[in-house]
Amino acid sequence: MNLARKSVGFAGPVAFLAALAGVLALSGCGMPGAPLPPTLNLAVPVNDLAAIRAGNGVSLTFTMPKRNTDKLLLKGNQQARICRKEGATGTCATVTNLQLAPEAPGSFSEILPAALASGAARELSYFVEVRNRNGRSAGPSNAAMVLAGEAPAAVTGLQAEVRKQGVLLHWNPTAVEQSPAAIRLHRKLLTTATVKVNANQKGPFAPPPEPVELTLLVDVDAAGGHSPAKALDKDIRFGETYEYRAQRVSRVNVGGQMQELDGPLSAPVQVEARDVFPPAVPAGLVAVAIIGENGAEPAIDLSWQPDTEPDLAGYIVYRREGDGGWQRISPALPVVGPAFHDAHVQPGHSYAYAVSAIDQGGHESDRSVQADETVPGP
Repeated sequence: MNLARKSVGFAGPVAFLAALAGVLALSGCGMPGAPLPPTLNLAVPVNDLAAIRAGNGVSLTFTMPKRNTDKLLLKGNQQARICRKEGATGTCATVTNLQLAPEAPGSFSEILPAALASGAARELSYFVEVRNRNGRSAGPSNAAMVLAGEAPAAVTGLQAEVRKQGVLLHWNPTAVEQSPAAIRLHRKLLTTATVKVNANQKGPFAPPPEPVELTLLVDVDAAGGHSPAKALDKDIRFGETYEYRAQRVSRVNVGGQMQELDGPLSAPVQVEARDVFPPAVPAGLVAVAIIGENGAEPAIDLSWQPDTEPDLAGYIVYRREGDGGWQRISPALPVVGPAFHDAHVQPGHSYAYAVSAIDQGGHESDRSVQADETVPGP
């Protein structure tokens, strides 16, 4: 009995240790490590804030962050505090608080208070601060700077007229412009029509697509005391429709640097750039009689300077004899090249020639200066 008890007593601890070793072996990879510190859930600061002032209005655009400073995805709407600060020092006064989703585009517009929309030009900076539920943040965004102060006067009476050289824009002049100053024209393409091009414009030499929006700057010579009240936009394409707006721009010295203070945008004006203008009148017409040899009939060869307009369809050749009227002697289809061979002439007769140009829309130019030639007699 004693031996049996000793055997059982010896086997118990061994079995227990073996069982414990097995448990440890099975649970070794699942043992919890050191506890991680709780995340503060601070959104990464905005880094693309942009601000534009036009007149007394300021517009901001930015993109909300996608992750927090622990590189974890943000969840739910985030509070975006927008503030502005006048000058380089001072506090950033809260303008508004927005609730925006992560990675969402953000925008905000305001009309400046009277105190900021008057007086001398000075720096005005905007910031966006994304805060968590506890009102904490990882810091403000980049600064987006505009100018506070009195903006230039609005442009009034803007009108647009189509010319052969482009769109002529004109507006009401002002008595005196601030110096230095400029007029900024904003052009927007409203149509996507494909303009007809000839063979020379196809392939690798075809014109590039038109930009949807384009800005043109017209400098003002304020030294003369008056503002030029017109400008010609030569970079247009016939067949398209455009919208124009204008604003006055003052260039001011702030902190030793020249900066721009923009006035309000004018009312928009639209214009359809229809090509109702004929090509240029052909120049340099020359007529040379060709004497027939070996029984060949005489003829007169004509040549002139080529027209380089992109919508040119060709040329029409006219002839008259003596005091008679002009008669078209070229075929029904326009002559493609700047040359023509008139084989229907008589020896000893004198002829007058003229050439016109015609475009793909059927608009014909005036006739050129005539060229005279006499066929030698037999």
